[in-house]
Amino acid sequence: MKEQNLKTRKIPWNSNSDLLITMIILAVDYLAVLASEQAAFAVRNCIMLPGGGHLHVSWLDLYVICPLIYFVFLHINGLYAGGRQFWRVIADFFNSSIYFICMVVILMYAAKITASTSRLYVFLLWGFSFFFLVLFRYLLKRLFLKMHLVGEPILLMGAGKTAEVVLRHLHSEHTGYWFVGYLEDNEPNPYVAGHLRLLGRFRDAQRVINITGVQRVLVIAPGLSKEATQDIVYDLQPLVKSIAFIPDMGNIPLATMDLESLIDGHIVMFRMRNNLKNRWNRLLKFVFDWVLTFFGTMAISPVLLVIALWIYHDSPGPVIFKHRRVGRNGKAFNCYKFRSMCVDADVRLKELLEKDPAAREEWNRDFKLKDDPRITKSGHFLRRTSLDELPQIFNVLKGEMSLVGPRPIVEAEVPRYGKFIQDYYMVRPGITGMWQTSGRSDIDYPERVAMDSWYVRNWNVWFDVVLLWRTFSVVFSKKGAY
Repeated sequence: MKEQNLKTRKIPWNSNSDLLITMIILAVDYLAVLASEQAAFAVRNCIMLPGGGHLHVSWLDLYVICPLIYFVFLHINGLYAGGRQFWRVIADFFNSSIYFICMVVILMYAAKITASTSRLYVFLLWGFSFFFLVLFRYLLKRLFLKMHLVGEPILLMGAGKTAEVVLRHLHSEHTGYWFVGYLEDNEPNPYVAGHLRLLGRFRDAQRVINITGVQRVLVIAPGLSKEATQDIVYDLQPLVKSIAFIPDMGNIPLATMDLESLIDGHIVMFRMRNNLKNRWNRLLKFVFDWVLTFFGTMAISPVLLVIALWIYHDSPGPVIFKHRRVGRNGKAFNCYKFRSMCVDADVRLKELLEKDPAAREEWNRDFKLKDDPRITKSGHFLRRTSLDELPQIFNVLKGEMSLVGPRPIVEAEVPRYGKFIQDYYMVRPGITGMWQTSGRSDIDYPERVAMDSWYVRNWNVWFDVVLLWRTFSVVFSKKGAY
């Protein structure tokens, strides 16, 4: 590996840049709160209750008190700290909106003005404020990224497989992180080497920091000894603002892990929670799935009808295909799909596997065929767009599946899950999930199992929201669908 020349010009990033960005974010959040107040007024006064009396709120409450209360909770939830994944930002906005509206209600009772304040307005203010704050912040983030105004420079130490995974995630999520380069003592991962420049070895860290002025270091070197890790911390901590470590901890449920320091911080204890063992969390997931699916089914019913008519005219046979899948607690159920194959698909598959060794090997490996001759004309389109899976919403309404969860498997796949099959049995399989939003059929089987297990062990409701959001982009890109 060849080290590239390091320019002696320091990075033009200082506290004034941070202050300017923060002031812009504050101004946009202020406009978002004002927009939510005006929207709540408009809906309450003109649409939902026409002629029911015009609501009046003083200018002090409108322009000062309400935004100020919101800013307090936004700050408490860390929404003015940079470098955060946007799905966590959305979750914190939701929490802030709840705290804000609770504080507004408390102040209304304290000031004894509940009788003269519209409860509908307060409810609408909560909904609109969450929506506008997320929308305005998202648009601002896109603008900042386009203008390269966000993202403090980082020095990467370590360029192995874990570093590749982290880089791919940061690139796909458009987090705004950018790296001045990397340090590595061994042969670097090709992906890392292809996207970042090599600045030296670990021993060159102090020199690189002094030359570039970089203030944040990210260490991704799981193989480092305890002594080497301590040396990095004690040698570099006086030179930079922060040093972050990303250890390789496999499928341990990090999202549900609490950290507690013992003996004045010299010993750290990790405590792992199982969120899905909590009956209230299971109830929350079920209610979230059912309510969203119920209203979603009504909204897309015309689409379902059009697809059904197309399949009916395209090839003879039933519109809906039922396939036995393994569900929660190992209980089998009929998984619904729009039929995308010919009626005698099982017979044709048996004949094909007997005659074609390559197809037989592919089927035994993935339980799928990339060029499947059994697929109908309409089926090709439905599979490419994943529209063939829409009838599974009825499985969700029946309580057999979730919107988000592990990929529903057949009985023959159970042995391939090995010790992780209990993770699969813990939840209802999902219409979408980590596998479906991470490349689908382009991902090998062991990695699918690992993704299903990771999802179960790290579940939270906001992660479900993120995976639903990602599903749309994956469907439109048609990546890995066949």
